[in-house]
Amino acid sequence: MRTWLMQAIRKIEADFNRSSDTHLIPLPIPAAPDIQLYFKDESTHPTGSLKHRLARSLFLYALSNGWISEGTPVIEASSGSTAVSEAYFARLLGLPFIAVMPASTSQEKIRAIEFYGGRCHLVTDPATIYDESMRLARELNGHYMDQFTYAERATDWRGNNNIADTIFKQMALEPHPEPTWIINGAGTGGTSATFGRYVRYQQKSTQICVVDPENSAFYASFESGNPDCTCEGGSGVEGIGRPRVEPSFIPSVIDRMIRVPNVASYAAIHFLEEVLGRKCGGSTGTNFYGVCVLMEEMLRRGESGSIVTLICDDGNRYLNSYYDANWLAAGGHDIQPWLQRYRQFFNQGIWQA
Repeated sequence: MRTWLMQAIRKIEADFNRSSDTHLIPLPIPAAPDIQLYFKDESTHPTGSLKHRLARSLFLYALSNGWISEGTPVIEASSGSTAVSEAYFARLLGLPFIAVMPASTSQEKIRAIEFYGGRCHLVTDPATIYDESMRLARELNGHYMDQFTYAERATDWRGNNNIADTIFKQMALEPHPEPTWIINGAGTGGTSATFGRYVRYQQKSTQICVVDPENSAFYASFESGNPDCTCEGGSGVEGIGRPRVEPSFIPSVIDRMIRVPNVASYAAIHFLEEVLGRKCGGSTGTNFYGVCVLMEEMLRRGESGSIVTLICDDGNRYLNSYYDANWLAAGGHDIQPWLQRYRQFFNQGIWQA
């Protein structure tokens, strides 16, 4: 048993050793020459998203705690990207993997999970993914990975080449190496917990902003201080926003939250394709909305500085949804007014939301 465990950890570490870090991409904003914007491009991980980091950490955490051994079925509750990444690592270790996910999850993500040998278990009500995952784990004598509980503790937030650590290293030679803001969304809450703890531990002045889709419990909880906030249905932006406040969401290390209309997130990725030349997932659009709000405030105050946000995943996973004109029209999402707002801000620094 110990021999298999040591081999499993070695395989994961070897996989990490084969990978270089993700790029930090600058996007000059003509209307804000004294404020630099950077995108940490997490879409270039082997499984195509930020969740590759989380999946690696969760597997190492579960292995080190003795929760996974040879042949253990691994079950995860996921809206997509985490499941894709966990399926990758399960295949690396020769373990069965089942993703419990809402039936509305994009077909592209389902195909990606199946490509890595995982099985998708779809549920109609997104709120039932937790109980269904626990049920399957009991029945199969498997391990429920539970990203929503363990995301905030599986990653070493003090450094050790985590996402915050790599960003600050990559910013070292930039005009403003210590960002004024780091902006990201919350799915589990683990990434914002890593950022918030890291900047405090490393004694940085950087502030952390979490952007949240319109139908999510995180924003209401942060504003009210009530950890028991809930809402019905999905957030409308895959990978971020939750119907309940997840255990890994740590509001005390977040400086600000911004609620983002879903149509604004969808429009933002179409705009980013114009100026970045690449397709990004919906959560990247949510991030960019937050960038515009905070950068406009800095402009009004006459501040210089830098802002860092994330390209969370590749937009090609959403060709049949966010990038599909028929899908947008069917949902009543008119992105044209928002596209004009983004273009206006980009060129003139005027933000009207």
